[in-house]
Amino acid sequence: MENILHVGLDVGSTTVKIIVMDKNKNTIYKDYQRHFSDTKNTVCRVLEDLLVRFASSSFTLALTGSGAMSAAKFLGVNFIQEVVSCKRSVEKYIPKTDVVIELGGEDAKIIYFDQSIEQRMNGTCAGRNRGFFGSNGFFITYEYSWLK
Repeated sequence: MENILHVGLDVGSTTVKIIVMDKNKNTIYKDYQRHFSDTKNTVCRVLEDLLVRFASSSFTLALTGSGAMSAAKFLGVNFIQEVVSCKRSVEKYIPKTDVVIELGGEDAKIIYFDQSIEQRMNGTCAGRNRGFFGSNGFFITYEYSWLK
């Protein structure tokens, strides 16, 4: 019987992340690597490592992230926009969620789940400085004065 594993690859503005799940959607492997603006070689290394680790398996593969569209086209695999991917995952796995804040390397995305979906994006560098909290902290009534 063929062992099919499901792979998600997130090629972001600063990192490449991979997750591998078995047929029951259990996470069996994950990795996180900074790409230092060398996305193509980092993606190749991550995928080569995948083939070594799971040599006897077949894969489904989908890519997301700001740097993934060209890679997905080159590889001939599915691309899903990262906010859409996040929204679908939350709706499926944690459906009682009110809000999601996703901090990326270069931006932050906020998705409000209510009677209708509302999405906001902060284009300033997100989690690595006080820009995110300074711009969006009042939306989540979070005390951020300690960042000053």
